[in-house]
Amino acid sequence: MSDSLILFALLALLLITAIYFITIYNRLQSLKNGAEATLSQIRVAMKKRLDMIEQLVDSVKSYAKFERDTLEKITSMRTNLVSARPDELAKINGVSRGLVGDVLAVAEGYPQLKTSEAVTATMNAIKDVEDEISRYRYTYNNIIQEFNTMRVTVPSNMVASFSGMHKMDYLNFEEDELKRRGYLTTEGELEPGRPEVKWD
Repeated sequence: MSDSLILFALLALLLITAIYFITIYNRLQSLKNGAEATLSQIRVAMKKRLDMIEQLVDSVKSYAKFERDTLEKITSMRTNLVSARPDELAKINGVSRGLVGDVLAVAEGYPQLKTSEAVTATMNAIKDVEDEISRYRYTYNNIIQEFNTMRVTVPSNMVASFSGMHKMDYLNFEEDELKRRGYLTTEGELEPGRPEVKWD
């Protein structure tokens, strides 16, 4: 075999390897960007839910005194949403859902609230946002599953490793909710507590 033929074969192999590397890298980057875009949509939807929870609190305030701390929690969560990581979003999700449950528990004691158009409309809007968040979370987790699978399977794992791409976290809202309610415990881990909403 002539030197030129060997050189041609080496160049062809190098070119194929480069094309493969670029293709895999672009796919991983595309998945990463898709996950970030979906995470942004989740943050927007969760902010909408917090806005609606605040509206719900305003509707209930005229019947029962709401603790200032609760409204401060809502404001703090809304601020933290901007840069929240998946694990932080799970905590915010658990606390905000707990607030809705607490407000509704209080509303049960006031027949006027249960039949209030404002409360009913807000609750329906919150339910729609919950569905929206669930859809985005499902999409996000599917993207993350494909990304993480490519990270550990040969030969795409070599491209991911060379590019410094690390495993991405799933959004485990249901698991966090079960922990918060005390149905699921992890040894050595502090469990998130149900937020306290006190009424005078």
